[in-house]
Amino acid sequence: MSSFAEFYPDYLAQHQHPICRRLHYAGTSAVLLTLALAVLQDQPRWLWLLPLLGYGPAWIGHFFFEHNRPATFRHPFYSLLGDLRMYAQMLSRLPGRLSVR
Repeated sequence: MSSFAEFYPDYLAQHQHPICRRLHYAGTSAVLLTLALAVLQDQPRWLWLLPLLGYGPAWIGHFFFEHNRPATFRHPFYSLLGDLRMYAQMLSRLPGRLSVR
């Protein structure tokens, strides 16, 4: 893949199962919350949890629901960007979300 724009449609195609997407959402939420708490509470020792919280649910989604190999193994940086974009897209579709106009 020569660009993220080329990569992202393939990334979404590898995340079709709704449980896989929900597991990604849960993992990314846990990572962001833990990161925020680690910074706000000045607890850098919590940072070791980030890979477990992020990759654990996502890989369960891939291995048990999608039955494919996570994109992280082939394109780690694009995969991180893809996860964050997918997360933002899922967050923007939540019912009752706050909107700023």
